[in-house]
Amino acid sequence: EDPQRKLVLLKYLDGNYTNYVPGRARFHMVDFSLEILNTSREDRQLHEYIVSKGPEEKVWQIQLEVYEPVSHPSIQVLSWALANGSCTITLNCTAERGDNVSYSWSSWDTSTLGLCSRNGSLLHLSYPLQNASIACACTASNPVSRQVVAFNSSKCSYEQ
Repeated sequence: EDPQRKLVLLKYLDGNYTNYVPGRARFHMVDFSLEILNTSREDRQLHEYIVSKGPEEKVWQIQLEVYEPVSHPSIQVLSWALANGSCTITLNCTAERGDNVSYSWSSWDTSTLGLCSRNGSLLHLSYPLQNASIACACTASNPVSRQVVAFNSSKCSYEQ
């Protein structure tokens, strides 16, 4: 059978430590924390923290997650229609880059709050033609970043 292999970043023994990857990790003796430098997606894995005392060993397993920040999102008008005195628009918000991106829609204008409040990248808007403009904002976010882009809909017209 193949033996299990592990890469040891650091060993601490009797007040002294050896950093096996000095350019990749930094040990802080003040609080016994280990900082992994210049993380990349390849660091997204299970890490172990092992404390040995005589014949006893304590093992903590820590799942490290690494996220690419969200890029500035863009909004596409997928469809629009004018019917029965109402304007209907379907919008799609997407960010080109980022890991585990979630999308939400909102408005800073209390009069359009209900129209713009949605989770997900798609927003279906339907509003009466009397409203000159509807302003909605899309937020693209993940655990390490968030970006906001606004959409201003001018009044639907036959010229559009």
